[in-house]
Amino acid sequence: MNELEILNQEIIACRRCPRLVTYREEVARTKRRAFMDWDYWGKPVPGFGDPRAQLLVIGLAPAAHGGNRTGRVFTGDRSGDFLYQALYDAGFASQPQSVSQDDGLRLLNAYISASARCAPPDNKPMPDELQNCRTYLEREIALLKHLRAVIALGRVAFDTYLLVLRSQGKIARRSAFAFRHDQEYRTGPDQPILISSYHPSQQNTSTGKLTMQMFRSVFERAKRHLA
Repeated sequence: MNELEILNQEIIACRRCPRLVTYREEVARTKRRAFMDWDYWGKPVPGFGDPRAQLLVIGLAPAAHGGNRTGRVFTGDRSGDFLYQALYDAGFASQPQSVSQDDGLRLLNAYISASARCAPPDNKPMPDELQNCRTYLEREIALLKHLRAVIALGRVAFDTYLLVLRSQGKIARRSAFAFRHDQEYRTGPDQPILISSYHPSQQNTSTGKLTMQMFRSVFERAKRHLA
């Protein structure tokens, strides 16, 4: 296995956060009625995509009946439906849907990660849980050696990435960066450009806070930068 595969195996085996371990495993046992025939993943969900990617997309955490069920990030839930359609439209995915690990989807010059690797209750990881997971993201970024752009989906992902940079001494303070939709930030010489976006949660997409046109513009911005 290469270093990224070894890291992913460490992530899958992680039990650092007792609250998240209890929750993800309980959800996997009880399931949702619509998915009773599924054998839920019920473990931390590793990153997914092209190991030579120039684009990194960072989300919040696996959905209880999405990634926690399928074992692949943003797979099997409404947020993923929105994300993979936008990735496909921008040329970063081989197909517009992601329903399972064996559905044939490939990411093209892109890699998807998350701030927290376990499904949290109410989609709200605690600060110490995010801190426990941040070391995985930091190692992931170091292994993705061709990165030129990072898209942070939501304020938590935005803050998590900036905290990684601050811990490495690459930025002086997090407060210098204000979260806004479809904004790009320079974080230092030879650093990937950072692009912020609203998270494609059902709450944001169903209310019109985030439309597909708005979301596509984020990935088109990244595409122009990579070009």
